[in-house]
Amino acid sequence: MTAGDVSVLGLSEVEERLYRHCLRNPGATADGIHRHLDAPLSEVESALERLVVLTVLVDADGGYLPAPPELVVDSLTDMRLKHLHEEMRAVTQARHLVASLRSEQEGTTPVAPAVEKIDGLGNIRSRIDGLAFFARKEILSVEPYTALTQENIQHARPLDLRCIRRGVKIRSVVLSATLEDSLTVGYLRELASLGAEIRVVEEMSAHILVYDHRTALTPVDPGDSSRGALVAQEPGLVASIVALFEKIWSGGMDLEACCAEADTDRLPTLEQHVLEAMCQGTKDEIGARDLGVSVRTYRRYVANILQILDASSRPQAALLARERGWI
Repeated sequence: MTAGDVSVLGLSEVEERLYRHCLRNPGATADGIHRHLDAPLSEVESALERLVVLTVLVDADGGYLPAPPELVVDSLTDMRLKHLHEEMRAVTQARHLVASLRSEQEGTTPVAPAVEKIDGLGNIRSRIDGLAFFARKEILSVEPYTALTQENIQHARPLDLRCIRRGVKIRSVVLSATLEDSLTVGYLRELASLGAEIRVVEEMSAHILVYDHRTALTPVDPGDSSRGALVAQEPGLVASIVALFEKIWSGGMDLEACCAEADTDRLPTLEQHVLEAMCQGTKDEIGARDLGVSVRTYRRYVANILQILDASSRPQAALLARERGWI
């Protein structure tokens, strides 16, 4: 063993040095040890007392005898494992602290205002990321964009996928103009394939985000996002915003139904990349890595391409794609 090895069993560096010294010098005294190791006498005496309690050393009339290394290691290991087990049990049973911590809020005035104004696009994005991260039940959104950039998608994908994996229900309303952008459509269809519900409307001016029916976020000026956003937590106001969402949602058409009616002379950008990789014989794992998606998602794109081309196999899909001029 080298110095410091025993620390994993709960001994400090000084305590380990003392034990090793006593192994080499059975019967060593506190005064002799502190002189030999050039350590403060008070520190040495304190360490010796603990080692005696741990039965690592035996006090023999002022001289200290070491216990056999095998017994010391076994004893310290048992004590350490018992301590770690108790810590793990305490951590895994910490859920009861929620009620205790919640009780601290009872009868207090909320620190955050019922309606808060946030300035700066960076601050707005940060707040949205935080609300999405802590969402537990449902996220509602009405977003009147016409296209998403690759940067937008790269930022949104991890948050969206994390929410879906946690079982958070996502319902989104987008403009029909988004169907004209292949990159945006590809991403929306990816979310829909994973369980998100997306509807399309011809026109809308509202911009709404609602998290767990408790917090709503809207722009100060729908026509100028640079003027900031309003974050509302007042129950009555949030309920009104949710009602507006439901009205817009009820007038929308399912994304897949819209895509089925859209022009099929071209594939969305992501699926086009999958088609090209498929025709080149690229392995799914490599193709998925190149697109930055999971292998499962990549194969879902492949299945969608086969369905669009009405092909029963990848080679047949490649032939049909070439006939259509897609490759």
